[in-house]
Amino acid sequence: MKEELVKEIGRALAGLLEDAGDSAAAPQVVLEVPRQSEHGDFASSLAMGLAKRIGKNPRAIAEDLVARLGDAGGLLVAAEIAGPGFINLRIAPEAWQKLVGTIIEAGTQYGSSELGAGEKLQVEFVSANPTGPLSTGHGRQAILGDCLARLLEKVGFDVVREYYFNDGGRQMRVLGDSVKARYLEELGRAAPPPPEALADPEKAWRSEIDGLDVAFPPDGYQGDYIRELACALVESHSEALVDEPGDGHFREFAHKEIFKDIEATLASIGISFDVHFNEKSLYDDGKIDEVVGDLRAQDLIFESEGAVWLASTKLGLDRDRVVIKSSGEPTYLLPDIAYHREKFRRGFDRVIDVQGADHIEQFPFVRRAVGVLGFDEERLELVMHQFVTITSGGERVKQSTRRATFVTVDELVQEVGSDVFRFFMIERKPEGHLDFDLDLAKDQNWRKNPAYYVQYAHARTYGIERRAQEEGVPMPSAASFDPSRLELPEEIDLIRKLGAFPEMVERAAAEREPHHVAYYLRELAGLWNPYIQDGSRHRVISEDTELTAARLGLVLAVRTVLAVGLGLLGLSAPERM
Repeated sequence: MKEELVKEIGRALAGLLEDAGDSAAAPQVVLEVPRQSEHGDFASSLAMGLAKRIGKNPRAIAEDLVARLGDAGGLLVAAEIAGPGFINLRIAPEAWQKLVGTIIEAGTQYGSSELGAGEKLQVEFVSANPTGPLSTGHGRQAILGDCLARLLEKVGFDVVREYYFNDGGRQMRVLGDSVKARYLEELGRAAPPPPEALADPEKAWRSEIDGLDVAFPPDGYQGDYIRELACALVESHSEALVDEPGDGHFREFAHKEIFKDIEATLASIGISFDVHFNEKSLYDDGKIDEVVGDLRAQDLIFESEGAVWLASTKLGLDRDRVVIKSSGEPTYLLPDIAYHREKFRRGFDRVIDVQGADHIEQFPFVRRAVGVLGFDEERLELVMHQFVTITSGGERVKQSTRRATFVTVDELVQEVGSDVFRFFMIERKPEGHLDFDLDLAKDQNWRKNPAYYVQYAHARTYGIERRAQEEGVPMPSAASFDPSRLELPEEIDLIRKLGAFPEMVERAAAEREPHHVAYYLRELAGLWNPYIQDGSRHRVISEDTELTAARLGLVLAVRTVLAVGLGLLGLSAPERM
């Protein structure tokens, strides 16, 4: 609807400029939705921007545009001038009504566009190293990345989902040592550290308890999953691994089992990846050394205090950064630079990193380095999200990835289900903290739980269809009903909302903000559920066959938009609840 109106205004504008002798490119026609509905469906300040250009009073320009526009090919019932030259536009009811059939005919393609025009785009998200189960922070990132990828595909981008991980490095060594320590404890060969030592990282550890060495590393991973891995090794190998180093079989076994669990967790919430990229390959293929050499060739690498530094102040950043420590071990920054250069070398037109707030300080250095290595840094984007807190019974649940107190994605999904988990994780703006209300998420009342509220709105459309079948009333096709019978104000309001869906999808994709879809679905359900609740004024199936067909058409249009929207969020669209 909006797109058609923009075209009509564009034609009127072209005529106005031609008559004014202005052959320069016409300005873009921008339509806004007024905050107050009495001001119309759309508003434009186009005349205000043209005043200086063509040397006329903006109100006079607005009058000229309105006269040329007329009813915009039947789209408008009114075009009014307000203030110094604002144009308020009101869509004709029959134009809204015709939209119902358009939506039914479009089906699952409704809301699709060519905004991306086949541009090849990579979305990297989750990217958790295999050191333990996915935490709620990883869960938020997983849903955010997946919903963003779905949105971008909807508007025409060629999207590749990628998971980046590292199965080497210090974290993995600590993981292996943690598993071996629990393995020795299970065999009675080592003593577990006292609980107070585990609770306080600053507390000095005793090296021996009751004659047994305390093998557990002070910074080790403490979750129950570590002991489960150790018990599995005891069962399969008995004491055969006692002399094995933690950074050998223990690390390899833990990595494989944890990664297997991570993939199972992601599958349980409907997420899969096209590519898994291992950081280790950057070292094996010489990409790390190549990056250092290329940066050095541009005088952006220097040595100081035994370490190798990136001269990032030369790139306009606030400080220089170490890329190789004095120990010879690279910092996280160096492989990140190499990895992102490889992304562009692989042919992506644009790259989006979905990361937690703890990565925001690192990103500008990666971006600027990629720029000096020959790629357009503006095509490297960061979608940053804040952390997740979980509340239950009014109390905040403490979380830590190394202690045994953290809540995993698996635990939350088991409590509330995949659909509710996904909806709660995506319904807030990414850069805002997310308070996951466990009690609300577990509430089965569809009026209270926002995920169920939206899904129930969809299920109701099937309930109406089943009732129609029982009464021998056929569901209409896109062209087999008279939409003009949908004349109640609340019906027009519903159709207006349905008509706003394509623009919302494009906006959510362009701004990289999938939460707009969740907002929209709640608002649509907020119009539809009360409409259906009023079974007398809004009775769908009645003795008036024309009205029945028209309202069944509205049922199908609402179902279409709810189903497409739920699909963009990765939620099921149930037929019964």
